[in-house]
Amino acid sequence: MTEGQRKIAFVVCLTTMLLAVLDQNIVSAVTVPVVQDLDPAHGIDRVPWLISAFALASTAVLPLYGKLCDTLGARRVFLSAVAAFLVGSALCGAAQSMEQLIAFRAVQGIGGGGLMSVTMVVIAQLKAGTPADGSDGAGKGGRGDGGKGRGGNGGAGIGGLVAGAGMALGPLLGGVLADHADWRWVFYVNLPIGLAVLAAAAAVLKLPQHHGTRHRIDFLGAGLAAAFSTSVLLVTEWGGKEYAWGSPTVLGLITASALLLGLFVWRQATAAEPVLPLSLFRIPVLRISFALQALIGTALMGSMIYVIIYLQLVRGIAATHASLFLLPMAAGISVIGVVTGKLTARGWPQKTFIVAGTAVSAAAMGILATLGTDTSLWIVGTALLLLGLGFGQLLGQLIQLTQESAPPRQLGVATTGIRFFQSLGGALGASLFGTVLARVYEAKGPGGSASRIAALSGEAHTQAIGAFVTSVDTVFACAAGAMVVALLLAIRLRVPRP
Repeated sequence: MTEGQRKIAFVVCLTTMLLAVLDQNIVSAVTVPVVQDLDPAHGIDRVPWLISAFALASTAVLPLYGKLCDTLGARRVFLSAVAAFLVGSALCGAAQSMEQLIAFRAVQGIGGGGLMSVTMVVIAQLKAGTPADGSDGAGKGGRGDGGKGRGGNGGAGIGGLVAGAGMALGPLLGGVLADHADWRWVFYVNLPIGLAVLAAAAAVLKLPQHHGTRHRIDFLGAGLAAAFSTSVLLVTEWGGKEYAWGSPTVLGLITASALLLGLFVWRQATAAEPVLPLSLFRIPVLRISFALQALIGTALMGSMIYVIIYLQLVRGIAATHASLFLLPMAAGISVIGVVTGKLTARGWPQKTFIVAGTAVSAAAMGILATLGTDTSLWIVGTALLLLGLGFGQLLGQLIQLTQESAPPRQLGVATTGIRFFQSLGGALGASLFGTVLARVYEAKGPGGSASRIAALSGEAHTQAIGAFVTSVDTVFACAAGAMVVALLLAIRLRVPRP
């Protein structure tokens, strides 16, 4: 590749990452319009599935992508992932029911998982200028500096900024489209951007082919991971709502989850090339990083969804204006991301930012847990600014720390592993928080589903709004608790000096 082609390819990769993160978060701004259009009676209760379908599908395929890049080449897998994402986007835009939309979001998630993980492999190969030569899908050049730990900081910083911008600006774009066009355009807008990415990548992306040992793909291990994730998600979604906690269905799912987890661990211990080698968990930094990423994914997913729903349902703010409240979060992520990147490059320890980021995020969640029906919107904006300053210190840091701590031959599976735990945490967080909200509302509300709040009037509407605020506060308190646990884990990190 020429230097010009390499620069274009790098822009294509960043655009692809932004597209993936935007789409994962853009739906939070249009949940109310979607519910009103497709299922006004029960739609709010199904919002967690709408979010989780994308996250769970992307989680299920994540362990495969590194090995597929080894076997088929990163270019071919990248193009296939973008194509799958576009097919899912087109289907979502044409959905005629909540059930269809949830199913099509899963199709979209299969491609979306590849957009992030495979793009990281492509960037690593672009920066290294050599084909992947390890069994991990990213090769020894995956750090971006030929194997040195700190050299990849620039790429991690830019990637973190792109991811942060997508998390914060996705709902804003969704709100504009929902208010001035139609909610279906949050999916259709992906098509021209994705087609441009496909065309540019096909034209300029010329990655060297891997000619080393052919690697086995652990489809059984990936399938067991997907089955375990799905069964746990069903437990959190159905337990105490669709079925009693002591019902045969829920108890059967809990038993199945434990059995699937055991089978997955056995498979990873015996497979020739496991999708998530157990040896990674013997490294203390990686073990704690995986747990941290799962907790961060859980807390972030809950905050993004329910801030927007609170502003629209409780405060009566239109989708576009509600999404504007995420601009302070975007500003916080961008500013602190730049500062963190520069200080890390100067030798500041990553643990400093991980501890500070989890602490600030926990404080922001604590503030959001005090929201009322007439809380000053300045307080909401301040809490979101703090949330941006907190998460901005975390974005990219754990991935970079993982890449620095993993053995070179396991760099790709370690990177994929931390993305796996983040996606799994996000999927379970959306489901768990949705269950918490539904339970609290049922206990405090006037009866019926929270989806019917807009149809109520008088005293019943006032009581429903108060119950919904209590429910949302409980969700934010749970998210704050998750970040406190993350803070305790961050304090225990023992990062080796370079």
